[in-house]
Amino acid sequence: MYTPSFNKFEDRQEVISFMRRYSFGTVVSVANGLPVATHLPFLIDEKDGQIIISSHFAKANPQSLAIPDQDVLVIFMEPHAYISPKHYEKDANVPTWNYIAVHAYGKARLLETEHQHEQLLEHTINTFEESYYTQWMSLPQEYRSKMIKGITGFEITVTNLQAKSKLSQNRSETERDNIINTLSKSANTQEKDIAAYMEAIKK
Repeated sequence: MYTPSFNKFEDRQEVISFMRRYSFGTVVSVANGLPVATHLPFLIDEKDGQIIISSHFAKANPQSLAIPDQDVLVIFMEPHAYISPKHYEKDANVPTWNYIAVHAYGKARLLETEHQHEQLLEHTINTFEESYYTQWMSLPQEYRSKMIKGITGFEITVTNLQAKSKLSQNRSETERDNIINTLSKSANTQEKDIAAYMEAIKK
């Protein structure tokens, strides 16, 4: 990912927090010489100093056959906002876009056993809707096994983590304040989030 030095997002724990907050990502791999992608909710864990990303495909998704032992890319990208040149101090400027993005590269490994898949689903439930766990466990084992057999779980051990925070760091303090003031008053949630991230890096 092209990242100028002033846009580098280098704090590992902040990057992990960002991935967890915006955890609906895109996994990209290659099959027959062509890139393929699936949009999935991801779990982000740290084990023995390594970042582990996990999720599951529908078993019918052919991408699950393409990723074992392949270098894959998972993209996390939210929020983003259009930046108008009206915020700048000089007329000779053009519009741009502010955003934060994380590219996580690594080797993919498919889960093999029903028990591993059951653990993955329980982890997913407890991450996204902990209150559903009791209902899930009360369902008949036959039903749960059927649901588990319909997925292909996988883990990616991250070997290369690239993060970019494009938040008008190359603009003047006045221009950044103009952008923050405008976006923070927006009805658009993503624009409000960008304003909050911009405010945070001022501190």
